[in-house]
Amino acid sequence: MTDERTETQADEHTDTTMDPTDATLRTDGGEPELKLVMAYIRPDKLGDVKQALAEVGAPSLTVTDVSGRGSQPAKKGQWRGEEYVVDLHQKTKIECVVADVPYEDVVEAIRESAHTGEKGDGKVFVVDVAEAYQIRTGEAGSEAV
Repeated sequence: MTDERTETQADEHTDTTMDPTDATLRTDGGEPELKLVMAYIRPDKLGDVKQALAEVGAPSLTVTDVSGRGSQPAKKGQWRGEEYVVDLHQKTKIECVVADVPYEDVVEAIRESAHTGEKGDGKVFVVDVAEAYQIRTGEAGSEAV
């Protein structure tokens, strides 16, 4: 049996995969890359960082209170005559997945707004994101972010 579809029928069954040339461009004109920017900052710098992220076009973020240890020295104290050591410091973790904003702009906004010049200012990490999915709409890739 031969395939005798008309041109109209063939058009109805075309490949629906996304054409990479249809991808949304970043604000700087580049191709979108999914990146997870994670920052551990001083809790009192959160307001400054949120404002800086909004100014570069990356207002979406997740914030978590965490404890950790890095190069900042442990603190010793005394309570009711007993000495104690605090070696885990309170930090705020910020996670921001970006695609349409250059991740370098996000990193720079965090670095500048969280900086005090003292030990314990924090760290920023950038991780490639293999894929992202929007639960409600089913969108994937940079469109889901």
